[in-house]
Amino acid sequence: MPVKILSVDKDSPAQRVGILPGETILSINGNKIDDVLDYRFYETSRDLSVVLTDHLQNSHTVHIRKGEYESIGLEFETYLMDEQHSCRNQCIFCFIDQLPKGMRSTLYFKDDDSRLSFLFGNYITLTNMNEHDVDRIIKMHISPINISVHTTNPELRVKMMNNRFAGESLRLMDKLAAAGIKINTQLVLCKGINDGKELERSLTDLESLYPAVQSIAAVPVGLTKFREGLFSLESYDRESAEQTIQIIDDFGDRFIREYGERICYAADEFYLKAGRPIPPAEFYGDFDQLENGVGLMANLKQEFEEALKDFPIPVERRHVTLITGTSVYKFLNSLLDELRIKCHNLICNVIPIINDFFGDTINVTGLVTGGDIIKQLQGKDLGDLLIVPAVMLRREGDLFLDNISLEDLSRALHVKIAVSPNDGYELLNTIVGCDVIV
Repeated sequence: MPVKILSVDKDSPAQRVGILPGETILSINGNKIDDVLDYRFYETSRDLSVVLTDHLQNSHTVHIRKGEYESIGLEFETYLMDEQHSCRNQCIFCFIDQLPKGMRSTLYFKDDDSRLSFLFGNYITLTNMNEHDVDRIIKMHISPINISVHTTNPELRVKMMNNRFAGESLRLMDKLAAAGIKINTQLVLCKGINDGKELERSLTDLESLYPAVQSIAAVPVGLTKFREGLFSLESYDRESAEQTIQIIDDFGDRFIREYGERICYAADEFYLKAGRPIPPAEFYGDFDQLENGVGLMANLKQEFEEALKDFPIPVERRHVTLITGTSVYKFLNSLLDELRIKCHNLICNVIPIINDFFGDTINVTGLVTGGDIIKQLQGKDLGDLLIVPAVMLRREGDLFLDNISLEDLSRALHVKIAVSPNDGYELLNTIVGCDVIV
């Protein structure tokens, strides 16, 4: 579809040749422009022939000479240059279906857009794609692509995703792999459904696509208390989590022997559920699956311990409080022990927040809400500063899932607040030095 220009950057190549807001861009160097992928790919050339139409539908062509990879300088009504593609599946484990009513509208949107996979690392199911979409990816050689596989059993995938095309769409992954497109995959595991023998099948099938498939993350399903009328699912317990880790580790050990890479990993949450220690940082290679919670704790520990080797010990007394989800409380509290020993004038408390909002089966830090923090911390001595993990906030870094802002939190608890990313160096700096933002 033709794309209308919202604005033209000042002193940009587009402005210099007279392109105007309100005009519609049709093609670049003979290539039709339908969305952001087309535009970003074809604008990289030094010499461009751009066909546009004005508000009267009169077409004209402008020629642009610019630096390679320099932007033309056009802005559009939406970042993607058209509407975001929504999910066509009704997965039995969908977290969005488990949200209560009354939250902000954007949280209920189910995206399944291949462009967001490349731009922001989102995972897609392939059920929204066709041969043309795949051919375009191969032509542009955009890589990697992140795919939510869940199972390589076509019939089971249809049942799990409630989409009759879910099994058939797996062939698109084969086509991408054959063309050399790098693929990261995830398996959201549901106890008794796609784990056990089905997990072994999925790992075997994905192995056949190596080296195109460069990583496999197995993540346990998250179940909130808002599941009335939904497919009956069970949370992983200690025994089932242990069995799942064993399958994944056995495959990973063999992959190392045969390919020199582990490739497949269980999410940190599986280790916590099984009561097993988190593997060391070197276990996770290049940390390809941090966004899926794979190796997050090992990476944080490695960075924090490295940062501890050489840092300025604060002279003044300091009292801070760090909040976290219940699942990583023991790990995080233990991580801070060496810092406490080094800094006798530092009080650093860690408080786990029980997830009353979604239910206590949800214990990860990223799903803690502002309301639960306020209820559980009111009246407590939080010291000089409350440190909030960035994963509790939306992308813009200002709101919790329940729409409570950092300012709301600060006013309710009468404490200054700093936000710390999931980075060991930044965490240490926040605890001992800290740039306060609220």
